[in-house]
Amino acid sequence: IVGYELSRLMGMPWTPSAEPVEVVLNGDYIGLYFLTENIRVDEDRVNIVEQEDEATDSYAITGGWLIEIDNYDTDPHITVTEGNGATIWFTYKTPEVLSSEQEAYLYAETEAMNNAIYASDKSSTEWENLIDIDRLARFYVVQEIMDNTESFHGSCYIHKEIGYDSKWMFGPVWDFGCTYHSSYQKYIYENSPFGQIWIEEIAKFPRFQDKVKEIWKWFKGNQYDSLDAFIDAFIDQIASAAANNYARWPQYGNMNANDGKNSFKSKLTERIAWLVTQWGEGESEIDNITTPDAIKVVAGAGNINISAAEAIDRVIVYDLAGKVITSATPSTYDYTIACPAGIYIIKVESGASASHTKAIVK
Repeated sequence: IVGYELSRLMGMPWTPSAEPVEVVLNGDYIGLYFLTENIRVDEDRVNIVEQEDEATDSYAITGGWLIEIDNYDTDPHITVTEGNGATIWFTYKTPEVLSSEQEAYLYAETEAMNNAIYASDKSSTEWENLIDIDRLARFYVVQEIMDNTESFHGSCYIHKEIGYDSKWMFGPVWDFGCTYHSSYQKYIYENSPFGQIWIEEIAKFPRFQDKVKEIWKWFKGNQYDSLDAFIDAFIDQIASAAANNYARWPQYGNMNANDGKNSFKSKLTERIAWLVTQWGEGESEIDNITTPDAIKVVAGAGNINISAAEAIDRVIVYDLAGKVITSATPSTYDYTIACPAGIYIIKVESGASASHTKAIVK
């Protein structure tokens, strides 16, 4: 649950929702579970073109793809040998049945990524032509915060939109079952008990290191502080259910949910402290921006107010992944947008002299 919240705070475009539920099966109480959205191609989940099975057209087979870096040698999959000699199993989810053209394309793409990642010249940017560096950095920072030693080993999803030049995107996040099992004083790819595909080699690229520090400093300075309240609220929500679950399964969990919470917070705090020594302290975004084109953007409690010297023709609000949150054509000099706390990109068009103005506001 915390891993999912971190994904949302990190600006990932979609993260599965999960709700705690107590389950009674045939009159038998069997405990506390989490009902979770599965990962699939859908306009409200992984929002890419749903590629047809057994497609053959050269453009159609470029996407969309949803595949998993898997830890099981089960069908349907293709196999690639990693640059360090390890075997990578790529299980394809969409499409589900491949033509020979689709299989050849997927193999060529995964081989190209693997070869670019293992380039001897770590100043090379070839791998960035294939993999979106910003999305990978956000995905990776979530995994480091959670000390998830299996994050790039199994249940690691990547996807690609249709298009000859579209890049592979890491995410959505999924399995956090192997978290906080290390000393907290090393990276997740160092002496991993399972092995981590690609990430140790990618971390050798200075440009990736710089991008990770950039994302980390933004997150630590602007988003991290909200996590403590989220954890408290979640434990309050499940406290009675957790007690019921412990009564049913005393060999698992904690009698008191707050004890588990305090233990987790201690581990999280220790992990964050170590990451600060590696990547630095946070850097806060400024709240209010006045553009040189007489457009003023002011962030308030639960809203953003825009005012302009000329009538505002159009406002578009994006999240950090570039997804449109809302758009409007107010035709007024003042306009207010209701939105939760977060980081947004605001595009304002107001007259010929003040068009295409962008501001990032908190």
